Amino acid sequence: MPVTDEMVCFSLYAATRATTSAYRTMLEPWGLTYPQYLVLVTLWVEGDQTVSTLGEHLQLDSGTLSPLLRRMEQSDLVRRERRSTDERVVTVTTGDRGRALRAELADIPGRIARGTGLPDEQSAADLIATLRRLTETMHAAAGSPAPADVSR
Repeated sequence: MPVTDEMVCFSLYAATRATTSAYRTMLEPWGLTYPQYLVLVTLWVEGDQTVSTLGEHLQLDSGTLSPLLRRMEQSDLVRRERRSTDERVVTVTTGDRGRALRAELADIPGRIARGTGLPDEQSAADLIATLRRLTETMHAAAGSPAPADVSR
């Protein structure tokens, strides 16, 4: 048995890669990437977001998020608008195509849930809680601040 089979970090890495690959395959017919899907889901569920709030929710820095939003805006998935009261603040909303995709992609969470092999919603909730704790404690162990939305 390879030594990596006994490493928690490798198991997390492999599970993350497998999950991301499943999303990639499921989203490919719509030409979406997993990060684009996460942006859309956040906007669908939580409504319009400022770029900074969206970055906090998705744990993405502005150097990664800005080009992502620019590409999404070019495909009418989102719109970015400067606030008239404070031009430094940019609000992100769903574009026409982004709104239309909500119904088309409605089955993705269920397909992913079935793919986890977890028996029920409580098991999924327990796993999420465990992973959030792991994220927080690993940030603490590394001496870096945990992202603001990890405990959500």
